[in-house]
Amino acid sequence: MISESGACPVPDGELHVERSGAGPALLLVPGGTGAAASYRALAEQLATRYTVLGYDRRGHFGSTDSTDGPLTVARHADDARAVVEHFGYSKALVFGSSAGGQIGLELAVRHPDVVSGLVVHEPPAVGLLPDADEWLEFAAEQAALSADGDVFAAFQGFLGSIAGAGLPPLKTVRLPHEHEWRLLFDRELVGFYRYLPDLDALRRGPVPIVLTAGEGSRGYYHYRPARALALELGLPFVELPGAHLAPQRNAKAFADALNTVLADLVL
Repeated sequence: MISESGACPVPDGELHVERSGAGPALLLVPGGTGAAASYRALAEQLATRYTVLGYDRRGHFGSTDSTDGPLTVARHADDARAVVEHFGYSKALVFGSSAGGQIGLELAVRHPDVVSGLVVHEPPAVGLLPDADEWLEFAAEQAALSADGDVFAAFQGFLGSIAGAGLPPLKTVRLPHEHEWRLLFDRELVGFYRYLPDLDALRRGPVPIVLTAGEGSRGYYHYRPARALALELGLPFVELPGAHLAPQRNAKAFADALNTVLADLVL
């Protein structure tokens, strides 16, 4: 249920953007391979209360990028601000899962003036963990596999790392959208794993933030950074239904719970 789609110009590229629903603006920042479509079912649920803004991350799917080298979290945060302003809003609520959560945190650091509230779901901020080196090495290994031409092996390794996310057995998985996965591994993944937000800026900043993780993710590495960050900053931590991919795979239950969290932010 997309009521409007178009193109948002950004430095060195153009973003495919979408809008649906009515109510306060809510930006959904995509994780994974950066597709607005990954949140399509979630957006339909949320659009009964919010004007939902979505976009393809630069270089992915309908968005373009003319640069070389790493696509940094800071550049993605600048793009997210551009999407909010493209639709004529001065502020928006923001939700981001996984890599989208990292982008949301940097958006709150770099551009707090455009964020009225932020919900972060399972960001891979592994630098907060005691076994950080293991996970940073893991990201580097997947990037190296892709750089050597074996993007499918990188894809398998990445999916294996989010075991418990409700995925099918790896032997049944095929590689969809190879270009998008190659871009993630070659230019983004290591940066997403290395990124840690400026904790002092978040403490001093005006943005209300809630850290969340899935009930089904307990015991897995992708659950732990959100809880660690909440403890570090003295911020709320909320368990939401499902596991790492719940925003995509359990949209109705996830949206119901997310609506409760968002309602507290707009009070």
